[in-house]
Amino acid sequence: MKYSLAPFILRRPWLARLLKPAATWYVGAAGYRQLGLRYDDLLEEENDAAQKALKRISATESYERIYRIRRAVQCSYQHKLLPKEQWITTETDVRYLTPVIDGVKAEMAEKEELDSIAVIRKN
Repeated sequence: MKYSLAPFILRRPWLARLLKPAATWYVGAAGYRQLGLRYDDLLEEENDAAQKALKRISATESYERIYRIRRAVQCSYQHKLLPKEQWITTETDVRYLTPVIDGVKAEMAEKEELDSIAVIRKN
């Protein structure tokens, strides 16, 4: 089970304001935006929920995702970054896969719950 401090921090506006500069710095230091990747391009694909979610996104979004990943791999091989005008900005780093994965996980949990219902016969 994964634990996260994010809900704790987001419930306290003063703490969120205090940590915002560090979070912004960390995203910039991670370097994925300089390679042209979005946050959701980095998510783990090797689980059932992600595989189903990838099948549910539009063909255009899927093509753009594959293009971004291949371009980032090429930049990595060449040890170069993209030109600054091609970097992903905060405004364009939109979550496109996370909401779909959340929906798939909810469906999987509901299916598991329904599959585990015990039926008791009355005589």
